[in-house]
Amino acid sequence: MRKLMGIFIILVFAAVIITPVVIIEGIRLFQPPVQVQTGKQLVRVYFHQAGITKIMPLEEYIAGVVAGEMPANFEPEALKAQAIAARTYTLKKIEEAKIKPDASHPNADICTDPSHCQAWAGDDVLRQRWGLIGFWRYKNKIQSAVQATSGMVLTYQGQLIDPVYHANGGGRTESAAAVWGRDVPYLQSVPSPWDKTSPRYNDSRTFSLRYLDSKLGVNLEAVPAAALAAPGGTAIRVLEKTPTGRVKTIKIGGKTFAATDLRKLLGLSSTDFTWEVQGDRITFHTIGYGHGVGMSQYGANGMAREGKNFAEILAYYYRGTKIENR
Repeated sequence: MRKLMGIFIILVFAAVIITPVVIIEGIRLFQPPVQVQTGKQLVRVYFHQAGITKIMPLEEYIAGVVAGEMPANFEPEALKAQAIAARTYTLKKIEEAKIKPDASHPNADICTDPSHCQAWAGDDVLRQRWGLIGFWRYKNKIQSAVQATSGMVLTYQGQLIDPVYHANGGGRTESAAAVWGRDVPYLQSVPSPWDKTSPRYNDSRTFSLRYLDSKLGVNLEAVPAAALAAPGGTAIRVLEKTPTGRVKTIKIGGKTFAATDLRKLLGLSSTDFTWEVQGDRITFHTIGYGHGVGMSQYGANGMAREGKNFAEILAYYYRGTKIENR
C-alpha cells in the first residue's frame, strides 16, 4: 500500500510540476528565434585563435560579444546595458582603426581576445556551453537584448566613450586615473554594493616561493619567514595604494612592481589583495574581479534585479554620458 502511495505521489508530482516545464521548454525550443536586425554596418573581426579575419554585420557580432562577456542568466536589463557598452566599444575601435590600425590586428577593427579587446562566442561554443534547450533559450534572450538596443551607443560631449567594464568591482569601482594614470570624466569611482553578493567577489591563489622566484625574478626562498609575513614583513611591502584601497605599487624581494603588472604575471583576480605565508607557500587573497574601471557586470545585474533599467545602469557607472543612436 505504501509503495503504491509513493508511486501515486511521484506521478502527481510529474503531472503537476515536471510536465508543464517540459511543455514550456518544448514550446520555446520550436519558437522562431529572435532575429537580430543586422543593418548595413560591418565590422572586421580578427579571430585570434584561428588566426583569420572575418567581416561581420555589427549587430551579429555584438550578440556574440554579449554571449561571451556576460552570463546569459543575467537580467535582461543588464544584458541590454552590456550590449550598448559592447557596441560603443566596437564602433570606437572602428573609428580608431581608420586613423591608426592596431599592430595586434592591423587588417581588422577588433579581435576576439578578451585580454586585448572583447570576448566573443559563436553558436558552436554556445551549444556546448548551454546544451540544446539552453542554447535556444539563452540565444533568444541575448538577441532580444541586442535587438532592443539596436544602434544605441554611449557618448560624452558628443563623442563615443571608452566603455570599459569588468566582472566585479569588489564593492566600489576604480577611477581610470588610479589604474591607468589618465583622468577620464566618465570613468570615476562609484560605490558598487551589489558586487558583494556575487560569486566573483573574492578569490585566493596559492604559489610556492620557488614559483614566485622564477616568475618574478626574485629570491624569496632565501628570505627569512618573518620578512615575508604580512603586514610587517620587509620582503613584500605595499608602497602605494589607490584611493579605493587597491594596491598600486608593491615591492617584492627588492623589485618594484605595478600591481596591474603583478596581477597579470600571477593571474590574480584583482589588485585589491592581501597575502599570507605558510611555510614555503604564499597565498594571495583578492576582492573583486577585473581592473575595476567602468561598469561592474555583477553590479549591473544587481541593479537590474532591483528594477533599474539599462539606461539607469549605464548612467550610474559612466557618469555624465548620454545614450544616442548611431
